Amino acid sequence: MRVARTIVVAPDALRLVHQVHGRGVLVARGAAPAGRHWPDADVIVSDDPSVAIVVRVADCAPVLIGDRRLGVVAAAHAGWRGTVQRAAPAAVTALTETFGSRPADLMAAIGPSLGPCCGEVGDEVVEAFRDAGHDAAALARWFAPGASGRPHVDLWRANRDQLEAAGVPSDAIHVAALCTKTHARVLHSYRADRERAGRMAGVIRVKGRR
Repeated sequence: MRVARTIVVAPDALRLVHQVHGRGVLVARGAAPAGRHWPDADVIVSDDPSVAIVVRVADCAPVLIGDRRLGVVAAAHAGWRGTVQRAAPAAVTALTETFGSRPADLMAAIGPSLGPCCGEVGDEVVEAFRDAGHDAAALARWFAPGASGRPHVDLWRANRDQLEAAGVPSDAIHVAALCTKTHARVLHSYRADRERAGRMAGVIRVKGRR
């Protein structure tokens, strides 16, 4: 598999999950047994250099996190539903509770996803954020009316803000700022291609000892 070759692991060392647009966490250690069903989760954390953790996206934001002190890693699948449920902060919490990470030692990358330019949603999405306890100031930053008057969600800003609130330093958060729908010729976008859309992989692994 190309992804495995690129990140230098065996294909059966790629650890994936059945993504359900939530904030459930899988701790990945060791290769998954053959034939095992992928567990339901949207956050994966690992301290094992023999595996690579993977989230799959086609408009949702892949959030990859590494601990500069301990070397442990996390990956989160954060579309608007996952962002409502604070998937990225759940990854930070999982690293701190499972491995003893300090948020100040973390660095994060938010990969290509649906951008605020193309992130048109219904009013019910704004209400879902409000009902989940996101305050009015956050909603004002994360939503703006588009040309049609309908709200557009800014997943990049929302996930950055949530990571900062979880203690990740602002200057350690890197945003690709590439809209998958705008660049659908080279990136996979469900908004652009619907059922024909492929999936991109956000992959990270613990660096092995030399």
